[in-house]
Amino acid sequence: MSSYVTTPIYYVNANPHLGHAYTTIAADVWARHRRQRGEDVFFLTGTDEHGSKVARSAAAAGLSPKEFCDLIAGVFRSLAADLHATNDFFIRTSDPEHEVFVQRFVERMKAAGDVYEALYAGLYCTGCEAFYTEDDLNDGLCPQHGTRPEWLEERNWFFRLSAYGERLRALYAERPDYVLPRTRYNEALAFIDGGLQDISLSRSSIEWGVPVPWDPDQVIYVWIDALINYASALTYARPGEDLTAQHWPPRWQVLAKDILKFHAVIWPAMLMSAGYAVPEQLLIHGYLTVRDAKMSKSVGNVLDPFLVINTYGLDALRFYVLKDVRFGSDGDVSYERVHDRYNHELANDLGNLVSRTVAMVGRYRSGAAPAAAPDAAVRDLLVAVGARVADHLDRFELTEALEATWEAVRALNRFVEERAPWKLAKDPAAAAELDVALYTLLDGLRVIAVLLAAFIPDAARSILIAVGAETASGWEEIAPGRLPVGAASRLDGPLFPRIDAPPA
Repeated sequence: MSSYVTTPIYYVNANPHLGHAYTTIAADVWARHRRQRGEDVFFLTGTDEHGSKVARSAAAAGLSPKEFCDLIAGVFRSLAADLHATNDFFIRTSDPEHEVFVQRFVERMKAAGDVYEALYAGLYCTGCEAFYTEDDLNDGLCPQHGTRPEWLEERNWFFRLSAYGERLRALYAERPDYVLPRTRYNEALAFIDGGLQDISLSRSSIEWGVPVPWDPDQVIYVWIDALINYASALTYARPGEDLTAQHWPPRWQVLAKDILKFHAVIWPAMLMSAGYAVPEQLLIHGYLTVRDAKMSKSVGNVLDPFLVINTYGLDALRFYVLKDVRFGSDGDVSYERVHDRYNHELANDLGNLVSRTVAMVGRYRSGAAPAAAPDAAVRDLLVAVGARVADHLDRFELTEALEATWEAVRALNRFVEERAPWKLAKDPAAAAELDVALYTLLDGLRVIAVLLAAFIPDAARSILIAVGAETASGWEEIAPGRLPVGAASRLDGPLFPRIDAPPA
């Protein structure tokens, strides 16, 4: 079975912030998990590099648009690498292959009778690279940026979006889970039911973009260009191969709610026009907020993901953004909350459990897994947790999957206190009971590490090494009792060293 998952491509007008990391981490967790389940996954991320906002940012930096994009795209590529994202390709909309594909795509739309030329006059927000009506604005200001849109008037090519209202309504009726969560489905359907207006497909006032193939004095509107990346990437991600037949349509497209209309209304209509199948599901997450205001590069209220990684480590960042903010909802973030999650759950709950277990096995059984079966109650709990985690991940309920896994972490911590191996070790008659306790802890940690491998991959691998099961990474390994007798346990240092204070 093959699956295709995408993040939105990130706009390169400024450096990345925690919101970009959040989306990439969420998509990566799903990609890693599906690979654990034996699927052939293609995972795409990248950068959106055309449009007037990029051209203006480049001019302000004293660079050409391409020079500016090369610089900022490199930072986004570094972020993906620093997040240990397992993306199969990093697309840039300045790639020549993408530009050629975009031209062919819009030519298909034109051949379908969905592209025409007309005069456009309307309000345009450069920050959003989007047009607004007066009704869309808040007291005359852009609802996203709080800035006053500028009046733009020019002769453009248009996409006949208005012709796709009925087909889009039929799509939503046939697929009640096409957009998740349901609130975003309802919001997208409201856009459609409110009546669709044709949208500008091109711009004549800027030069930084993909030329319209039949009218090279104009460039393709940046959002039309950007959305097509999900299809273009498959045609050149692997030199000499076209992966479209294998992976199209995307299984899941992960994005934030501020670009819902583009992805849930305009994008499927474009695909219908060009003769492509639409994505299976759109997964919409909320905003990461700082002091209840949306995190924004433009506003400047951002949390630096690189600072979090440098202070607490990558796994702490991956854990925090998915444990602290329920996927689909808004969530306020801060360095203080990162700090608390790190110390309480990672260092205390999990890290300390691993350290205690390995130390006791070393002390009482010379570092080797004893010959025993896992405690029946713990075994049954782990089986139930594993089934629930798989079920949550099938529905992209990432926070719920972590919460279920943490039930197993807490259960093993209770088991340690209740069985008290340090007391059993003092009684020769309790040797068999001690073996069961130690094996249960080692094997339980092995199961937990497999459950967490998609979320905190580095720590999960360290746990597997610590309990002597470093090759146990497939999803079948969530079954209790698979740790080999005699497996050697070892731990060089704490998984999550305590940190006294959050970064300033």
